[in-house]
Amino acid sequence: MRRRSPATPSSDHMERGVNKPQHSRLCVLGLLCAFFWGVLFYFHFVVIGGRSFQVTSISSDFSSHDPLPVIHPNPLVDININHVENNDDVINNKPQIRDLNVAKNPRNPQSVNEQKSDHFVTDQLVKPQTEPVIEQKSDNLVPVNEQKSDNLVNPESEPVIEQKSDNGDNGDNGDNRKELPFMKALRTAENKSDPCGGRYVYVHDLPSRFNEDMLKQCRSLSKWTNMCKFTTNAGLGPPLENTEGVFSDNGWYATNQFAVDVIFSNRMKQYECLTKDSSLAAAIFVPFYAGFDIARYLWGYNISMRDAASLDLVDWLQKRPEWGIMGGKDHFLVAGRITWDFRRLSEEETDWGNKLLFLPAAKNMSMLVVESSPWNANDFAIPYPTYFHPSKDSEVFAWQDRMMRLDRKWLFCFAGAPRPDNPKSIRGQIIDQCKNSNAGKLLECDLGESKCHSPSSIMQMFQSSAFCLQPQGDSYTRRSAFDSMLAGCIPVFFHPGSAYTQYTWHLPKNYTKYSVFIPEDDLRKRNISIEERLSQIPPEQVKMMREEVINLIPRLIYADPRSKLDSHKDAFDVSVQAIINKVTRLRKDIIEGRTDDDFIEELSWKYALLDEGEYVGVHEWDPFFSKPKPNVANSDSDSSAAEAAKNSWKNEQRDHSS
Repeated sequence: MRRRSPATPSSDHMERGVNKPQHSRLCVLGLLCAFFWGVLFYFHFVVIGGRSFQVTSISSDFSSHDPLPVIHPNPLVDININHVENNDDVINNKPQIRDLNVAKNPRNPQSVNEQKSDHFVTDQLVKPQTEPVIEQKSDNLVPVNEQKSDNLVNPESEPVIEQKSDNGDNGDNGDNRKELPFMKALRTAENKSDPCGGRYVYVHDLPSRFNEDMLKQCRSLSKWTNMCKFTTNAGLGPPLENTEGVFSDNGWYATNQFAVDVIFSNRMKQYECLTKDSSLAAAIFVPFYAGFDIARYLWGYNISMRDAASLDLVDWLQKRPEWGIMGGKDHFLVAGRITWDFRRLSEEETDWGNKLLFLPAAKNMSMLVVESSPWNANDFAIPYPTYFHPSKDSEVFAWQDRMMRLDRKWLFCFAGAPRPDNPKSIRGQIIDQCKNSNAGKLLECDLGESKCHSPSSIMQMFQSSAFCLQPQGDSYTRRSAFDSMLAGCIPVFFHPGSAYTQYTWHLPKNYTKYSVFIPEDDLRKRNISIEERLSQIPPEQVKMMREEVINLIPRLIYADPRSKLDSHKDAFDVSVQAIINKVTRLRKDIIEGRTDDDFIEELSWKYALLDEGEYVGVHEWDPFFSKPKPNVANSDSDSSAAEAAKNSWKNEQRDHSS
């Protein structure tokens, strides 16, 4: 019997059994896919489309009521918002705005970023960043404060954005000040434990061609005078012998009146607050021997030679990093000559001097000269050197006591020579009055009178007189004024430019305390007697004036550069402190945004005479400093002063007291 094989399902039956559950799964997947696409379309067209419509509505609503605030390029932008309102589109396109907010428009108190809508603004915060940077914009979406509009400025003009300070302020008084290169120097003054705080001076290390090399060629420094002996003893010259007992035992030298360059520079080497860190400096000193330089080339040299060292110096300075701190406005230098030697008015070979003080860079610097210009602002007068250069305070005290006790037998005196070639000079009238008065003493300084070249003879006459007549020399000033005050003699001036408008750092503003003023016209018209005028001053007032003069002595002399006075401020100390004060005021003005737009340079002489809160106006001395119109030939005051400078050189060989 044949065995029956087991029954097996047919292939059709198997396919039908398997296809039934697969078909069910496909149906489920299809439904899920349809549901997903339905949700996606709903989100895209309803949710997103609705929000876009609302944004458009908000924008149109702004346009219909108030214009968007204008972002100006110049005013500062405030940065006090710590978050930026956001929407989904902004997040998706990711234009990042870090810690930024445009200053509120006064016409629209709320900025666009601060306008709130239930559909547009979320509470999401943006983490503050260290820098207010606006990063890359999306091509499709611009942040609200960057949207282009007819009400906004040209997008190429970017608003000024300031960085936040550490304390959260807008940085106006913080970071800006820290960026100024001289803030470190100003802060030293706040350190009360530092005796040099606010007084540091940085000295440029100039190449030797600007100073020491000139001393090595000392015979070329003057046409008529061998300056080699006058550059010895640190610029003081040879010691004076006290054979007649006119001087004190120590500190007296035959000092040349034009030797301030080297005296001041050597004195600076002893300054107690020198620094090698220029960022600490309250002022920067340039040890250029400007007076010695021009003295070499005033006669017989073309203008190229006269200008060469000055141009070389300016070029050297402008390449130094210290120059960039203030463009040279914190720099100062000394020239032991009158200002007119450095103010050549033209490029004519026959014109006088060089053009140092007219160089643009030099106009930023302060130049200390023995006579300044009343019409320019970049030079300042310092005293001529006298014969007395004490090395100790005791020498000063002893001299002052001696001058106070002297018996002065002459009412007035004059040491000088006439100026017959100058029709405006009153020296001829003064000499005549001295000769015709029993109360006057005269020491004529003409070629045949050798006593006028003797320091002993000059000082002896000054010590024997109550008043010393000080008319103009070949220019406004003369060394004799300081020699006479050193002797305790009350100076009598005839032009305010001889002292009052010159030495404003060293002499009291109230000139009646230490001097007598007799206008030149009073003598020219011969309507006043010098003897009569001086005799009318009460003896008690004369005593007070003499005391004032003697008390001024320390600030009018230059101490021995090889030493330092302890309790007295000499002419060097007064000058350096005045420069520091000037630079400090300028730096504070820069910080506080003050400018001198109203400054009138041609009236420079008036500013130092003003009291606090006063303004430049009409002054009783205006006639003394009026300048003829520049188009009037040969009448400009600068030209006259330059001619006077030339004449002073001609007379140097015969009149050492002028």
